[in-house]
Amino acid sequence: MAYLVDFKNVSTVGLESSPVAGALAGLRANEARYFMNKYQHEFTVVPASESQDTMEYVNRVLKEERGLEFAARPLETSTLQVDNIRWTFVFYEDGLAINVLYTLDDPKKRAVGMKLSEGMDVPQELEGKFKFARQKSKLAGTIRGTFFVIKGEYELDL
Repeated sequence: MAYLVDFKNVSTVGLESSPVAGALAGLRANEARYFMNKYQHEFTVVPASESQDTMEYVNRVLKEERGLEFAARPLETSTLQVDNIRWTFVFYEDGLAINVLYTLDDPKKRAVGMKLSEGMDVPQELEGKFKFARQKSKLAGTIRGTFFVIKGEYELDL
């Protein structure tokens, strides 16, 4: 069942099992605010268990590009397209948020972003492989983030 993320009244709906549920909800709300402010687009998530195609797509990109496979349980996903950019998100139980930014017409502008919720440790799969920049957010506290450029071609039907 889809859930429209409200960035004015942050809720942990769908994220309750996370040990950093409040911070992860803030991170999710931060993404919702970004899409509303920049694109006037609502941010909707669905349970990961109901979005197998999305999970397979993100897992394929992570594995083929960097050999990454996360042990944490995915809780929710979101897929949207604005201005010829497809955005795909996965929010994990440990507080990790992954987004795949995939421009449909410019292979030079494709990347995977990884954000860590405040209060979580760097996942073992990422330790020593990436440097994280810090960003302050009124909704999410301190977010640590990193990214890598996508070199391959990956299709996902919306």
